[in-house]
Amino acid sequence: MDLSQTQFFSVPNEVDVSVEKILEMVYQALTEKGYNPVNQIVGYIMSGDPTYITSHKSARSLIMKVERDELVEAMLRSYIREKGW
Repeated sequence: MDLSQTQFFSVPNEVDVSVEKILEMVYQALTEKGYNPVNQIVGYIMSGDPTYITSHKSARSLIMKVERDELVEAMLRSYIREKGW
Protein backbone atom coordinates (compact mmCIF):
# COMPACT_ATOMS: atom_id res chain seq x y z
CA MET A 1 0.00 0.00 0.00
CA ASP A 2 1.42 3.37 -1.03
CA LEU A 3 0.54 5.86 1.75
CA SER A 4 1.78 8.81 -0.28
CA GLN A 5 -1.22 8.47 -2.59
CA THR A 6 -4.85 9.23 -1.82
CA GLN A 7 -6.60 6.04 -0.80
CA PHE A 8 -10.13 5.34 -2.00
CA PHE A 9 -12.79 3.25 -0.41
CA SER A 10 -16.46 2.93 -1.06
CA VAL A 11 -19.36 2.29 1.22
CA PRO A 12 -21.93 -0.06 -0.24
CA ASN A 13 -25.22 1.62 -1.09
CA GLU A 14 -28.17 0.75 1.06
CA VAL A 15 -29.94 -2.24 -0.41
CA ASP A 16 -33.01 -1.13 -2.31
CA VAL A 17 -36.13 -2.82 -1.03
CA SER A 18 -39.20 -2.84 -3.24
CA VAL A 19 -42.31 -0.95 -2.20
CA GLU A 20 -44.16 -4.26 -2.13
CA LYS A 21 -41.60 -5.77 0.25
CA ILE A 22 -41.76 -2.72 2.52
CA LEU A 23 -45.56 -2.97 2.64
CA GLU A 24 -45.28 -6.66 3.48
CA MET A 25 -42.81 -6.01 6.29
CA VAL A 26 -44.88 -3.14 7.71
CA TYR A 27 -48.05 -5.25 7.50
CA GLN A 28 -46.36 -8.07 9.42
CA ALA A 29 -45.00 -5.72 12.10
CA LEU A 30 -48.41 -4.12 12.62
CA THR A 31 -50.08 -7.53 12.82
CA GLU A 32 -47.52 -8.78 15.35
CA LYS A 33 -48.25 -5.77 17.56
CA GLY A 34 -52.00 -6.45 17.38
CA TYR A 35 -52.98 -3.52 15.16
CA ASN A 36 -55.33 -3.63 12.19
CA PRO A 37 -52.71 -3.18 9.46
CA VAL A 38 -55.14 -1.95 6.80
CA ASN A 39 -56.53 0.79 9.05
CA GLN A 40 -53.07 1.85 10.21
CA ILE A 41 -51.56 1.99 6.70
CA VAL A 42 -54.57 3.90 5.36
CA GLY A 43 -54.29 6.33 8.28
CA TYR A 44 -50.64 6.89 7.46
CA ILE A 45 -51.27 7.38 3.74
CA MET A 46 -54.15 9.79 4.30
CA SER A 47 -52.51 11.90 7.01
CA GLY A 48 -48.78 11.50 6.49
CA ASP A 49 -48.48 10.98 10.25
CA PRO A 50 -45.84 8.27 10.82
CA THR A 51 -47.19 7.48 14.29
CA TYR A 52 -49.85 5.36 12.61
CA ILE A 53 -47.05 2.87 11.96
CA THR A 54 -45.37 0.98 14.78
CA SER A 55 -41.64 1.27 15.24
CA HIS A 56 -41.59 -2.52 15.87
CA LYS A 57 -39.10 -4.15 13.50
CA SER A 58 -38.24 -0.66 12.11
CA ALA A 59 -41.58 -0.57 10.26
CA ARG A 60 -41.95 3.19 10.71
CA SER A 61 -38.55 4.01 9.29
CA LEU A 62 -39.10 1.56 6.43
CA ILE A 63 -42.42 3.02 5.33
CA MET A 64 -41.04 6.55 5.51
CA LYS A 65 -38.45 5.63 2.85
CA VAL A 66 -41.27 5.48 0.31
CA GLU A 67 -43.41 8.39 -0.84
CA ARG A 68 -47.07 7.93 0.06
CA ASP A 69 -48.17 8.20 -3.58
CA GLU A 70 -45.78 5.34 -4.40
CA LEU A 71 -47.51 3.21 -1.74
CA VAL A 72 -50.91 3.91 -3.29
CA GLU A 73 -49.57 3.20 -6.77
CA ALA A 74 -48.07 -0.15 -5.70
CA MET A 75 -51.28 -1.21 -3.99
CA LEU A 76 -53.40 -0.21 -6.99
CA ARG A 77 -51.09 -2.09 -9.36
CA SER A 78 -51.35 -5.19 -7.16
CA TYR A 79 -55.13 -4.91 -7.02
CA ILE A 80 -55.40 -4.56 -10.79
CA ARG A 81 -53.10 -7.55 -11.34
CA GLU A 82 -55.15 -9.63 -8.91
CA LYS A 83 -58.36 -8.71 -10.76
CA GLY A 84 -56.76 -9.54 -14.10
CA TRP A 85 -57.68 -6.23 -15.70
